[in-house]
Amino acid sequence: MIFAPMEHFDPNAAALPDSGIFGLNASLEEAAVHVLPVPFDATASYRKGAWKGPDAILRASRQVDLFDAFTGRPYEQGMTMLEPDVRIATLNRNASVLADQVIAAGGAHHGDPELEEAVAQVNEISEEINTRVYEATKQILAAKKLPALVGGDHSTPFGAIRACSEAFSDFGVLHFDAHADLRVAYEGFEWSHASIMDNVERKLRGVTRLVQVGIRDFCEEESERISNSRGRIVTVYDREWSRARLAGSGLVDFVRLKLAELPHNVYVSFDIDGLDPALCPNTGTPVPGGLRWDEVNLWLEELARSGKRVVGLDLNEVNPGSAADDEDSWDAMVGARLLYKLIGVALMTRRS
Repeated sequence: MIFAPMEHFDPNAAALPDSGIFGLNASLEEAAVHVLPVPFDATASYRKGAWKGPDAILRASRQVDLFDAFTGRPYEQGMTMLEPDVRIATLNRNASVLADQVIAAGGAHHGDPELEEAVAQVNEISEEINTRVYEATKQILAAKKLPALVGGDHSTPFGAIRACSEAFSDFGVLHFDAHADLRVAYEGFEWSHASIMDNVERKLRGVTRLVQVGIRDFCEEESERISNSRGRIVTVYDREWSRARLAGSGLVDFVRLKLAELPHNVYVSFDIDGLDPALCPNTGTPVPGGLRWDEVNLWLEELARSGKRVVGLDLNEVNPGSAADDEDSWDAMVGARLLYKLIGVALMTRRS
């Protein structure tokens, strides 16, 4: 990649065509933020394509203006996207061939030995993804950098959340999504994108609180899981949010009350389908409703003001759809701007 020397960097100028994330040139040592691409979407159960998300966001990020009215100049702290792990692309191809036949059959619950074997192999591959993400995130944390994972489907950040939960006490997850993601081994896949928060809640005891925002698509079992969590899972349903908005209720106070449920150290996991699908029309499982752009900004800006500390984050399910490899899709442009906002807010929480 071609980088301009930092002392000559002009944040008001156009980004170089082969520059790094957001047109920046920070080295690994200089950058406060390490963006970890994970192009894996084998368990996506409806529309594939999120594996192209990291590259699409990188391209679109060069069109993002670097000055933000709320976060100021987060680019000054340095951001760099790591080189993708070449092994992950191979794992995604192999797992997708296996997973697709299971998904087409409606899951592996029919006692078919061939499907059961395919599920077992996909689970094994997903465990390798988890390990690679875990080790990469541990390295980022050891260097005292902010890890910002970009998927891929929403199965990808488990290893990152695990690493952060081990590194920080008083730790919780703020989860933006259309779906509760509390299904147990959806379609037979232990590490399904629809099971990410089930795995977090059951397997990571260091996560003391899970606060979910935008949830509007969930099964009865997930609803019961939330109700029986004894407060460990706090879910802001889209119905509750939209009624408060339509009633003219004080949304700022509403947001502050929900954020107060989180522990001090927070990991933000953002599935882009938590937004209104007008902002992410190609995402894998779009659902009517969701957060408008001004509303997600309200949540993030109040997080910055909350006194919490963001120790890691991810953005997943950005699918560029049929856009050509040299063309920025609407989904990628929204995703790049959302990633910049997420990073800027996270950096604001870490200043002290």
